[in-house]
Amino acid sequence: MKKGFYTIMSAQFFSSLADNALLVGAIELLKTTGAPGWQTPALIPMFALFYVILAPMVGAFADAVPKGQVMFYSNSIKVVGCLMMLFGGHPLLAYAVVGLGAAAYSPAKYGILTELLPPSQLVKANGWIEGLTISSVILGVLLGGQLVGPRMASALLGVDLPMIDTGIDTPPEAAISVMVGLYVIAAAFNLKIPRTEAPLQPLSINVVELVRDFGQCNARLWNDRLGQISLATTTLFWGVSGNLRVIVFAWAAAALSYDTTKASSLVGVVAIGTAVGAVVASFLMKLDRATNVIPLGIAMGVLVIGLNVITNVWVAAPFLVILGAVGGYLVVPMNALLQHRGHNLMGAGRSIAVQNFNEQACILGLGAFYTGMTRVGLSAFATIAVFGVGVATTMWWIRRWHQRNSVVHRAEVERLLAIARSDRH
Repeated sequence: MKKGFYTIMSAQFFSSLADNALLVGAIELLKTTGAPGWQTPALIPMFALFYVILAPMVGAFADAVPKGQVMFYSNSIKVVGCLMMLFGGHPLLAYAVVGLGAAAYSPAKYGILTELLPPSQLVKANGWIEGLTISSVILGVLLGGQLVGPRMASALLGVDLPMIDTGIDTPPEAAISVMVGLYVIAAAFNLKIPRTEAPLQPLSINVVELVRDFGQCNARLWNDRLGQISLATTTLFWGVSGNLRVIVFAWAAAALSYDTTKASSLVGVVAIGTAVGAVVASFLMKLDRATNVIPLGIAMGVLVIGLNVITNVWVAAPFLVILGAVGGYLVVPMNALLQHRGHNLMGAGRSIAVQNFNEQACILGLGAFYTGMTRVGLSAFATIAVFGVGVATTMWWIRRWHQRNSVVHRAEVERLLAIARSDRH
């Protein structure tokens, strides 16, 4: 791997670490302020909101500006969202602003991989990026859980600045103040990301033109015989996984009587399995064999349903590791294949923006659906069953879709797989 790859990894680690710790801090802040129960699951769709709204703009912006600069600006926006949450802004609004920063960050983060590395290294690079990201999810959720817990919260609140009243008086506020520092560290790494040789593309200020261009890019990827399969798979995976983080908090409370701090450890356990699956996939899978992992998506749906029969943490922990590992092994090769097809079809930043738009629209839609189920009083167990059946059924349909493509459009599928086998873009 080239030297700049490790700088990208470092920046991604600290930014993602803060994102996930902040989620736990926001959940605890809503609980301690007596917010209605439906607002907790609403955090996830609020985070996804700007991914969907600004998708036509952020991809073009990432292709028009050096990607290290884009990542720096994006982390600065996340700092603003943190400060809003810290000093009286509504957690849902503040978390949406953090989501705005993340929406601008993602096309640059993934897009620079296709500019820096050849296709033959994309699966391995994605494995390491996803493994590191998921490691930061583990540590971030655990860190957030500990920061709002009594021991670390007391220590943080005991720190006084001479002659300055910060207004930070509660455990979640103390936790959120730590996230500001993590985003600043990530921004410092962003400034060290090297400029690639990829030419910058002109940025139009005509919003209608940007939307039209984005719509054409979206259609191009959905019409590609491999792009459509990988995009459908990753869209479903991240739509469910994004909401599953919050669902596990509700499930842990109902099945194991866990508070926020203890439940955060179980979310971390899922992420451990995902990291293991992602790293293993990066070594064993090749780009042209990515579609072989589709049946794992069906298995993932069945495993999600299985959560409903678990009432013991000693069974829950290894089960969640297995669930995470299946998901990690599924998403890494499919994500790499999607990036490869997108880069060939339209350029790195735009392709990642299209991917983010579809995945975050799924997160937004499923999050709104989950929020609605919570608001009408549906239990965590019923929600898990609905999500599990939906995943298994949809992945079965995607498998049938690819099988049909391989028969009806055999020559085209073989041509695209041949491109994936080569080192040429």
